[in-house]
Amino acid sequence: MGGTSREDGPVDVRSLVQGEWLELEIGPGRGGFVFERAAAAPAGLIGLEVRRKWATIVDQRLAKAGLGARARVFAEDAGLALPRLGPDGSIRRIFLHFPDPWWKKRHAKRLVIVKQGFVAEMARLLEPGGELFVQTDVEERAALYEAEIRACPLFVPFGDEGGSPALANNPYNAESPREKRAIVDGLPVHRLRFRRV
Repeated sequence: MGGTSREDGPVDVRSLVQGEWLELEIGPGRGGFVFERAAAAPAGLIGLEVRRKWATIVDQRLAKAGLGARARVFAEDAGLALPRLGPDGSIRRIFLHFPDPWWKKRHAKRLVIVKQGFVAEMARLLEPGGELFVQTDVEERAALYEAEIRACPLFVPFGDEGGSPALANNPYNAESPREKRAIVDGLPVHRLRFRRV
């Protein structure tokens, strides 16, 4: 793994960035959340972005802003990259903001969270007590994501009320560009948080 490379073999996430703990964003896009999160918390931030152009641009912007030691974005398909990352239990939080922007039936196979083994790989990487935060502005997708994550016995809901993963507000002092747009447009944002047992 490198800023824009697709190397094979295992990758120790602790060698990628520095920080008091590690966080992973799957699909950072143009990097809005990564920059805000870097300002809000002393975490080491890793982004996996499937679009090489945006991974390169955001990674270069982070370096130019003096954040390159603590925040990086790599051109990687998360479904292929997660199994290579380690060690187990090395990440405190995983973020997925408005994933799966595909609506046609033929695109269903591209839905990231429902890919075989994807939720289990996220659970493997999270430390005990670590958090998985997913948000979307599509109610049906929120229900699908919740069902997929609940099916993994390594996750328990960690929302505002016991037994529910639902959160009224984003607790991380950083918003993705899509989240900001949804709020401006008055769209409901479905936020789900689970804890690694």
